[in-house]
Formats: sequence, C-alpha cells, structure tokens
Amino acid sequence: MEIGHALAWLQSTAIAKTIAENEILFPWIESIHVLAVVLVIGTISVVDLRLLCIASVRRPVSQVLHDVLPLTWGAFALAALSGALLFSSNATTYAGNFFFRGKLVLLCLAGLNMARFHLLGSRDVAQWESSSRTPAAAKLAGAVSLAIWISVVVFGRWTGFTLH
Repeated sequence: MEIGHALAWLQSTAIAKTIAENEILFPWIESIHVLAVVLVIGTISVVDLRLLCIASVRRPVSQVLHDVLPLTWGAFALAALSGALLFSSNATTYAGNFFFRGKLVLLCLAGLNMARFHLLGSRDVAQWESSSRTPAAAKLAGAVSLAIWISVVVFGRWTGFTLH
C-alpha cells in the first residue's frame, strides 16, 4: 500500500473523523498532548541539567534518573498516544508539513542521543555520579538533549501555525 493511501485510510477511520469533526475533542486531546510534552521535557531537563552540573549536583545521577524516568516514560506514552490521535485527524496534511516531519526527525535524534548515553555514556556512571563534575561526554549528551527537546517544541508549535 502506498503511503498516501495509508494516510488517507487513517484519516478516514471513525476515530479520526470524530476527532476532526468534533468542536471540543481536538482541543481536549491537544491540551493533554501539550501537558504530556511539558512533563516529558520537564523531567528530561532535570536529568540534562544534572548532567550539565547546573542543578541537583548534590544528588547522584542514578538517583535523579530513578526518580524522574518513570514519569518521563509515562508522559511520553501519553504524548505519543495523544499525538497519534491528533495526527490521525488530518494525517495527509500533517505528513506533508515540513515542521511536522522535522519534529519526527528530532524525536528520533532525541531517542538516539538517549540510547547512546544509556548504552555507552552511563557505563561508568558509578565512578562519577556523586561528583558535582560530570565527564565531558555526559555534559555533551545533556546539552544535545536540551537542544533537541527545545527544537521539538519549536517544530511542534510551528506545525500548528503552518498547516493549510
């Protein structure tokens, strides 16, 4: 099946039509999406700022991760679900939007950055996690993460402003 046909099919499903045609459903789902994204970025920022030695420097990195990652993953699941519902309501238009595509690319980059940190950068975390100074690689991961997530928000907002 061609992608255009798949998008048209998705947009024609009952739930997508209901979201698109209901005056209050889309704004409610969008509000949930925004709140979930705020929680995702807020919790990720706590970790990133710890890695950058800007905040929570008296707390071990593993404790910060333990405290916030469950919230991050729960909020991410809610953001992904609500985002998918919003996407379904106008899939063909969203799919052709530069900023929406950019947001998806940035989300993939955020995932790769996180995976790189957790798989490679955090191997020796026990050696430095209680120090107020983190290794350059951890600081770089935190800085890149913050930059990517800020860009996700910017691209997400511009998606809404540029849909036609």
